[in-house]
Amino acid sequence: MNKHQLSFAKINILNEQIAEVIVNQDVIISLEMSEEYDRALADIFSNNFALLVNKINQYDFSFEAKLSMASHDNLKAIAVVTYDTESKKSVENVAAIRQIDGWNLKVFDGLNLGWQDGLDWLHVELKSAALS
Repeated sequence: MNKHQLSFAKINILNEQIAEVIVNQDVIISLEMSEEYDRALADIFSNNFALLVNKINQYDFSFEAKLSMASHDNLKAIAVVTYDTESKKSVENVAAIRQIDGWNLKVFDGLNLGWQDGLDWLHVELKSAALS
């Protein structure tokens, strides 16, 4: 597995179209961090891709980062694996702010095999995006 270390997170390349993202504990993602993240994804993927965000750590975003992150044209789906109610609410709040962007996002419960369910869902979404 290919891994990319950012200043605040790790990106694990699961295959040619899917990356797992794990943000470090207690990070507040700034606009600069969001730009670092977006540059890394642009370097890794040149075609359609999907993200499996593994929220095993607690972290948050600055308001500016919430408005700018995950704005790639080739990003077709985001699966977020959460492990508690607080993390799930955090994801829902960010998704509500970005509702106009039409993210294809789904949250999975990490305590109930959510990681694998999320990965399976991403495969289906990428296949569907390829057909359209």
